Amino acid sequence: MRIVSLLPSSTEIVCELGLADELVGITHECDYPEAAKTKPVLIESCLGHAVEKMSALEIDTKIRETLKAGEGVYRFKPDALKQAKPDLIITQGLCDVCAIPNHFVIKEAKTLRPEPQILSLDPQDLTGILTDIRRVGEITGKIDRAGEVVDKLEERVGEVAGRTRDLPAAKRPRVAMIEWVDPIFGGGHWVPEMIDLAGGRDVLGKAGEVSQVVAWEKVVSSQPEIIIIAPCGYDIPRARQDAALLTKRPGWNDLPAVKSGRVYIMNANATLSRPGPRIVDGLEDLAQIIQPDLFPVTAGNARWVKA
Repeated sequence: MRIVSLLPSSTEIVCELGLADELVGITHECDYPEAAKTKPVLIESCLGHAVEKMSALEIDTKIRETLKAGEGVYRFKPDALKQAKPDLIITQGLCDVCAIPNHFVIKEAKTLRPEPQILSLDPQDLTGILTDIRRVGEITGKIDRAGEVVDKLEERVGEVAGRTRDLPAAKRPRVAMIEWVDPIFGGGHWVPEMIDLAGGRDVLGKAGEVSQVVAWEKVVSSQPEIIIIAPCGYDIPRARQDAALLTKRPGWNDLPAVKSGRVYIMNANATLSRPGPRIVDGLEDLAQIIQPDLFPVTAGNARWVKA
C-alpha cells in the first residue's frame, strides 16, 4: 500500500505500526521518527520561510488573514500528490491552522486515477486519539499491531490516572496551560483532559473544546499555581523565546506559579499538539510537572524544562 500522510501525528502512527516503508509522501513538519525524514515532502507552507523570523503576533495575524481570504495555510507542491500515486491519504478536518484543509485534499484526490482512499483523523480527546490508531491499523491491514500499541498506551494512561484518581481538590494545583503567547490561547481538545488525569485543574481550557483566546486578566484572576508554556508547533528553544513575552505582562511577578518557581516549558511538538502515540509521553510529563511527589522526574527527560 502506498500511503501519504498529511499530518505529523499520522506519520508517527504509520511508522509505529511498522509501515514506514509504505510511506510515499509526508508534510514539511513530519520530523519524527528518523525513518520519516527520508520521505518525499508533498506539502509547503504558504507563509514561506519568513515565518521563522515572525513574532507570535505576526504569525497569528497572518494566519487569520489567510483563512479569512479563503486560502489555506498549507498547500500541495505542484504535482507532488500525483507523483506519489497514493492508495491511501491520511488527513484531518480538526484544524485548518495545523494542516492542509480537508476540502483541499478531497479536491486534489479526485483528480487522481485511480482515486485513493481518504482517512480523516479528527480526535477530540485521548480516547479519540487511541481509536484513530486502531482506525489506521484497520485500513492498512495492521489491526493486530494497532491493538498491541493501543493496549500498551492505555496501560500507561491507566497508571497515571490510578495514582491521581483519589486526590482531593486541595491537592490538585491550578494549572494555566498557554498554547500560544500572543494572543494568549489556553489549551484545547485533549490537553485539559491530560491535565486532569495528571492531577491538576486546568484554569484556562475545557476538555473536548477548541483552544480559545484568553484575556491576560483571566490568567491573572485564575491565580495559577503552575504555568506551562507550550506554543503549538514549537520546540523548547522557540517556546523559551516566546515565553519572555509573558514576563513583561503586568502582574506576572505576582502570580503564585512565578513566586514559587513553578513555570515550565514543554516541547509541544513532541508531546502535546500531535495526537499520536507520543501524546502519552506528554501525559507522563505533565504528571511529573504537576504531581512530582507521585511521579519522580525521569532522568534525561529533555521534553520539558523549568522556565
